[in-house]
Parts: sequence; C-alpha cells; structure tokens
Amino acid sequence: MGQENFNVGGQAVIEGVMMRSAKRISTAVRIPDGSVRVKTDDYISISQRKKLFGLPFVRGVVMFLEMTVIGIKTLNFSAEVSIVETEKIEAAEKGKEYDESKHKKTNNFILALTVVFSLAIGIGIFFFLPLALSSWFGVERDALVFNLAAGAIRITFLVGYMLLLTLFADFKRIFEYHGAEHKTIFAYENGAELKPETVSQFTRFHPRCGTSFLLIVALFAVMVYSLSDTAFAVITGAAPELLQRFALHFSLLPVVAAVSYEILRFSGKTRNNPITRVFIQPGLWLQRITTSEPNHEQLEVAIFALEGALGLTESKISVTRIPESAVN
Repeated sequence: MGQENFNVGGQAVIEGVMMRSAKRISTAVRIPDGSVRVKTDDYISISQRKKLFGLPFVRGVVMFLEMTVIGIKTLNFSAEVSIVETEKIEAAEKGKEYDESKHKKTNNFILALTVVFSLAIGIGIFFFLPLALSSWFGVERDALVFNLAAGAIRITFLVGYMLLLTLFADFKRIFEYHGAEHKTIFAYENGAELKPETVSQFTRFHPRCGTSFLLIVALFAVMVYSLSDTAFAVITGAAPELLQRFALHFSLLPVVAAVSYEILRFSGKTRNNPITRVFIQPGLWLQRITTSEPNHEQLEVAIFALEGALGLTESKISVTRIPESAVN
C-alpha cells in the first residue's frame, strides 16, 4: 500500500461521513429512501502543493484552517441533501412535482461568514473566557498557577460542551457516524475487508481524532503560555493584564496548534508504544463522549465515503449508491 492509504481522516456530518485522503474528499449521506448520496471531489492540500506549507510545524496550522473550511462545506452539503430529500417527500405526498432549481444552495459569502462566526464564538468561549475567569479568581500573578487554572476551565468547558451535545438526538446520530468513521479508518489501516461485518469489529477510539487534538492543544497550551507569561513579566516587570495576556496567548496559538498537530501525528504512528499509549489515553477517554457505537447502515455510509476518498469508485461527482441493507 502507498503512503496515501495510511493518510486518511474524516468527520461525521448530518446523516453521513466525510473522508479525506491525500488526493480526494468524499462525503456520503444517507437519504430517507435508504440509498446513499456520495459526492467525491479531487482535492490536494496546499501543504502538498507548496513545499513551505508542508514543513513540520507549518503544516499543522495549514491543516487546521483547511479542515475548518472543508468541515463547514461538507456539513452544508449534508444539510442541503437532507433538506432537498425531505422537500421531495413532502411534495410527493401532496401529489406535486418537486422543482429542485428553487432550492437555494449556500453561497461562498455565507460560507465565509459562517467560518468567521464559528471561529469568533470558539475563541470567545474556549479562549478568552477561561482567561477572564482565571483573572477574576485572582491568580494572575503566578504564571503557572494562572495557566493551570485557565487550562482546567478550558478543558471543563470542552467536556461540558460535548456532554451537552449528547442530550440532543441529532447529535447522538452524529456521534454514531463519528464512531463509524473511526472504525472504518481503523479497518483500512489494518488491511481488513471494507464490509460492515468486518469493520464493526474494530474500536471506535482513534488516536488521530480531532477530539484528541483539542485536548492536546489545551494541555500543551498550559506550558507554552506559562513560559510566555513569565517572559513577559521578566521583560516588563509586571504580569500581563487580561487584554495583554489575551493578545499574547492568541498570537502564540498557531505555535501551540502546530506543535500539537505534530504530537498528534507522532502518537498516531507510535500508538502501539507503551509510553504513547499512556499519553494518548485521555484523548481516547474523551472519545467515549464524542463517539458512539454505529449500526450496520451507518458503517455502510462510512465505507462508501472512504472508498470515494481513496478512488476505489469510478464516480467523481454526486451519485447515489444502493447499499446491500436497502436491497435485502
């Protein structure tokens, strides 16, 4: 197998899964009639096309930005498929012919606003608010204590947010597709047959998951920001104020993300090492919240997405596949 075969990742979407390889992005979505809509596009990361962006500690920032945009695009695609298919069913029940041309697709401007808004909300809740709360608790004088407090609040927010999502039925379905994504990738990495019966035997906890990445970022940030706050105090003679601390930490966020990405890559490659197993365990525990055991039909969807991403199917544009479960 080539390098591409072991360089796949993905994301759960609405009633589906997105898979990404070194050359393609493929999104498979289950529609109400039981069939699966699959959309596959050629896509090569700028980190592969431009040598500079593929360098260690640079590629992590590039990957984060690319996956943010790709993730929102695929979520929009899955939402649009669900809306169109629901409208078709409603039209058929009324004895009318559905006019798909009337459906307005998300344009690039709205997509850009969505990305900006999502990042702003994430920065406000998971970045600025922990700093503000730690300042209000009066621990800002000691750099290590302050950042340990901010890190603890940040992780608490992260876990609490994920637990909150499990209360909603739609998100429970997404977490099941998340589990299907992990199982399918694990099966492929181990050279197993891409059949639901085989894929179901693999674990749903994967060390290269984005959930683990977020946890690594939160933990590594404590060390980096403690050092930066100490350096600021040594240079200026005083601990940074809240806004100064926010500006300093935010400017170092690409460094934190870049190093965290390299740690995640390394942990994925050495996951069988006893020391690595201990290190990645917290991220795997967190996946007990963000993944659930998928059913046979959800595994089919994940397999279709992976096959599209790896170029194992001929179709490049949106097609409909009839799974075995829908035929039997």
